[in-house]
Amino acid sequence: MVILSLIIAILIVAKVVDADISKIFVNGYDSLWQIALLMAVFAAIYPRFGYAKRQAIVPGSDEETAPVLEKVMTAFGYEKESRSDGVLAYRKRSVADRLMRLWEDRITVSRFVSGYEFEGPNKDVVRLINACRNE
Repeated sequence: MVILSLIIAILIVAKVVDADISKIFVNGYDSLWQIALLMAVFAAIYPRFGYAKRQAIVPGSDEETAPVLEKVMTAFGYEKESRSDGVLAYRKRSVADRLMRLWEDRITVSRFVSGYEFEGPNKDVVRLINACRNE
């Protein structure tokens, strides 16, 4: 909503569109609640598709698999943020990367019997799991 509002404000300031809401949108002021409803639907659906929790089979003991995990996370630009109760948290090392992801860049990794369980943004989780399997 903030980005949409900024775009509309820029268009109004640049005099690309009229400042009257009823002239900007086809349905006038009714469009505002329609846009808000659409944004609420997207906000409700996004976490379901944008985030994932998946497991990677990485055979071996903790001593054997920890260097593999560390190598993969470093190769993808992550640094260890914290460790608590067997759960590792990683964040993007680059501030620019973090900004591009709106600070939604945390990957949590927990150990299970035959590998690791990754949780975070879906596309990153898939890439990390594939990289762990190939190591």
